[in-house]
Amino acid sequence: MVQWEGVREFVAVAETNSFTAASQRLKLSVAQVSRQVAALEARLNSELLHRTTRKVSVTEAGRLYYQHCRPLLDGLEEAEQALNSLNHKATGLLRLTAPFTYGENHISLLLNDFLLLHPQVQLECQMTNQKLDLIDGGYDLAIRLGKLEDSSMKARRLTTRQQYLCASPEYLSKRGEPHSLSELQHHNCLLGTLDYWRFREYNREKILRVSGNLRTNSGLALVDAALKGIGLVQLPNYYVKEHIDSGALVELLPQFQPEAEGIWALYPHSRHLSTKVRLLVDFLAERLGGG
Repeated sequence: MVQWEGVREFVAVAETNSFTAASQRLKLSVAQVSRQVAALEARLNSELLHRTTRKVSVTEAGRLYYQHCRPLLDGLEEAEQALNSLNHKATGLLRLTAPFTYGENHISLLLNDFLLLHPQVQLECQMTNQKLDLIDGGYDLAIRLGKLEDSSMKARRLTTRQQYLCASPEYLSKRGEPHSLSELQHHNCLLGTLDYWRFREYNREKILRVSGNLRTNSGLALVDAALKGIGLVQLPNYYVKEHIDSGALVELLPQFQPEAEGIWALYPHSRHLSTKVRLLVDFLAERLGGG
């Protein structure tokens, strides 16, 4: 039908802000994508995209049109997935986002295994610590760590993470081992993105502001600093547990360890859970231990 011509191409450009990226996603030439979008604009008598030599952006009319077109394309894809689900097959493009370090070290490897099981799926994974908008970004799924804030999304817990407070034996031999939360003010506490640590005291969460001579958003850098005896760190199990087990780091104040937090698969509440997304979520939950 003429009404559908150019719609898929426009949505891809609107979500990627690039004709080149859209062409790669759709496996079409850049020229073909450009022609289809131009024909769509001519048919609608509206400019949907601002084009410059450096970037592409969506116009106000384009944003309005995109908001209506995205659910229509989702509906078509869901109809196809419903038919494919009869044969329990996953096909088509699946876009997800995950936190950088956890995604790179844990999720990406499992995605490769998933592709071996479902070769008809095309996966796009954006590793970023920013909490991207799934609807605006056209994502099917997000991996999120810790407490969830967005109630407009559906969530399934894949596994849990446990925070550990620890330091190297070298550091403790010089500075001594803390035996109470109040003693942390006398120690070099190495920080991530937040300026506080979480504990549990008298069955209640306790937030404690700490300070030190290093602050970085890299968990790997914090682990390295702790291993080199620079200070104390509080990090999730997937950063430090192997070092604690080997004796390279010493667990501290275990009686104040906070409750374990969830690692979640998040997807839009208004979107039907397609076969490919359902199969991926089930696969991740099974492999990560939360299934």
